[in-house]
Parts: sequence; C-alpha cells; structure tokens
Amino acid sequence: MVSITNKKQLVENGETRLDREARTLALESLESALNAVDPKRILKSKLRLKNNVLQANSYCFNLKQLSNVYVIGGGKAGGAMTEAVEQILGKHITDGLVNVPHGDKHSTKIVKLHGASHPVPDEAGVEGTRLMLNIAEKAGKDDLIICLISGGGSSLMPLPRDGISISDKRELTNLLLKSGATINEINAVRKHISDFKGGWLAKKARPARVLNLILSDVVGDPLDFIASGPTVPDSTTFDDAINVLRKYGLWKSTPNSIRKVLSDGKKRSIPETPKADDEAFKNVCNIVVGNNRYASLATCKYLKTKGLNTLLLTAALEGEARHVGTTLASIACEVTASGNPLAKPAGIVLGGETTVKVTGKGLGGRNQEIALATALKMRNTDGAVVSSVSTDGVDGPTDAAGAVVDGKTLTRATEMRLVPEKFLAENDSYHLFSKLNDLIFTGPTGTNVNDVSVIIVL
Repeated sequence: MVSITNKKQLVENGETRLDREARTLALESLESALNAVDPKRILKSKLRLKNNVLQANSYCFNLKQLSNVYVIGGGKAGGAMTEAVEQILGKHITDGLVNVPHGDKHSTKIVKLHGASHPVPDEAGVEGTRLMLNIAEKAGKDDLIICLISGGGSSLMPLPRDGISISDKRELTNLLLKSGATINEINAVRKHISDFKGGWLAKKARPARVLNLILSDVVGDPLDFIASGPTVPDSTTFDDAINVLRKYGLWKSTPNSIRKVLSDGKKRSIPETPKADDEAFKNVCNIVVGNNRYASLATCKYLKTKGLNTLLLTAALEGEARHVGTTLASIACEVTASGNPLAKPAGIVLGGETTVKVTGKGLGGRNQEIALATALKMRNTDGAVVSSVSTDGVDGPTDAAGAVVDGKTLTRATEMRLVPEKFLAENDSYHLFSKLNDLIFTGPTGTNVNDVSVIIVL
C-alpha cells in the first residue's frame, strides 16, 4: 500500500479545524488514487491463466502451442508489472529483461530487472534496450513476447539511431524538458531519433506475436505516444519532429548529429518510422490496463464515501502549470462563495499532465508549481484546500510527489518573510514548500498515470 509518509505533519499545518479536515480528506483521497493504480493489482485483474491458456481481455494464447514466452519492456511501473506477470505465468516464461529506474526495489526470479536513468537517458538504458532487442529479434513465429509498457519508458528504453550518441540524446532531452513542450511533442522527437521506439520494436520482433500491456501516462491514451510507442504504428513524421524543435526555438541548439538524422529523414534518405499499413502490426495486441481515469475516479469514490459531493471535472487536464493553478484557485473560491459548480461539502478532481516552461533557476515540479500558483489566488478562505501529486511519487527533478495549500498558505509564507511571487518567477516552488513543510512525500510509488489534483471545500 502506498501512503503519504508525512501526512500527519501536513494535516497539522492547517491552522483551523476546517482546514485540517479538508487537508485530511485531500491527502487520503490521493492515497486512494495511488493505490487504485497499483500495477500488480491491475494486472492480476486483467490476466487469467487457466488450463495453460492465458487470457488478456478478449485475447487468448494457448501456451502449449508456444515454443517460448519472453517478457520485455520498460517504465516506472516496470518492476511491479514484471512481478505480477511472473506470479501469473511462472515457469511458462522462458526469459526476459525489463528496464526500470535505478534503485528499483522489486524482485524477480526469471525476468531480469535492469536499472536505467529517468528522465534523462543513460548508457545503462541503452545496454538494456539492446538486450531486449536481441530477445525480440531471435523470437520466432511460435513465440510470444509480452511487452510491459508504462510511463517513463521513453527515457528508460533509449536506443539512438546510427550516428547519434547517448550524450547528444541526453542534451536534447534536457532542452525539451525545460522548453514547455507537451509529452506528445517530446515523444514525436524521441521516436524519430530511436531504433526501438516509434514502432521499431514490433517491426523487429516479427514474426513473433506481441502482447503489449500498457499502463498509460499520456492524456487520452494515444498508444503511439505512451513510452513513444515501441510496438504500435507511429502517427508522426520527421517533419513533425523538426517542427516541434522549431516551435520551441530549439533547432539551432539541437546537437548536429540529431539535426542530420532528422534532416535526412525529411529528405527520405533514411526510413520513416513504421506506419499503420505495416504487416508487423498484425501480430500485435495492445491493451491499456490502467490510466489516469482509474486514479481520478478512485479519488472521487473515496470522497463520496466521506459524504462529499463529488465531481470528476476532467481526466484530460493539460496546460501551463501556473495557469492551471490559477484556475483551480478560482474554482475553490467560486464553490466557497456560491456553491457552483458543486455545493459544499465538495470534492472536485482533475487528472492529466501539465507543463512547466522553465525560465528561472529554482527547483520544482509541475504539481508543486500548480500548488504555488493556487496559493497566490486563494486567500483567507477557511476549509478550502488544493493538493496536487504526480502518481509516480516524483514530481519533476525533486524527491517530492507534490504539495498541498489552503487559504492560509500565503499568510504563513508572508509571516516567514517569504515572497511566493519571487519563488514562482524562479520556478522554485520546491524550496518555498520545503520551508512551509507542505511538500507531499510518498517515495517512488511503482506506478505512473500522470497527475491528480483535488479541490476540497467544506
């Protein structure tokens, strides 16, 4: 079970009884969200093995008719997903390797868990991806490859196209992460500088059958953008990748090796990523086993059991984090003043993934920036709380999952002679909330389905 490790302190930071009650409800509902998307629980509900037949939704695989079953993949939920598949299939698995974040604590007996870096790729990730590709390329028509995909897979499964070094890919990744580009835009670029993503894994695994089990961290669950879609047709082109870099003013600062590959692709002198008409995809079965909607609905369900009027406002939240924070504050204030769009006691949930354009030199993540922007516009309310977390437990390049604020947050900061506006201008939400003791800590959760924000008004 995942829990917020500093929940007691966060609740006690509320200065009034109503604020403390609202903080408790917000934090406990977010814990419900995190546990609802536990990969092991989800996979054990989706996969069934009976009489040597593996059933996954409407797909069935007679294991007696297969020569080998391989397990490969990557992502922040890779360790938990692999544990679950091993527990279900056991001795039926021949071999496998899954890339997971360095320090992952999960344990497996057959499939190797290979540590790699996130969100910026490293050589260990390249090594593990090459080993996965070796497994896929040796698989035959009587073999089944189970591919476990989850958020973070793009950086955890790097295999640069010929001519591109991992250091160049790291440099571009850093530029993209700070640019304010959406995950879909970032992955459009990643797919076109990879020999593994963008459908290439499926192409190279043919003629083996592929069962792709996906824990989605992309708004709307577009399969070719989750972990940059290694086993699905790519809907983007080299032109799209170049346009993303130009849109964010990154083309001239992009390493020469990457610009050359993208330019060669635009001229059709190197192959485009596999598209929907490719024969390789006829052997691939794709199943989204969990997503942000699962987590968001679990948040609502918990709040409803506590007697709150609940509303899932969206599970497709996008936009600049600080602008989203302003919107959340306006919703909280409107509920307080008029009971619109929901009468008190109210619990409003929003799921998705925002972006941060980094212009300052501070430290923070998108959920912390949402919370800081909210606090600036939510003054002097009682019993109104907004909290936002990343479901993987790691918000941006920090050790916090997110933050919680109420109508007294701004006053507390002022009393400590802190100027929240300056922290926001420097993208330094982490250090502000660290001083206020309002950071949320869970540690790595072993799952990843974007972010969940909750508004409580009592």
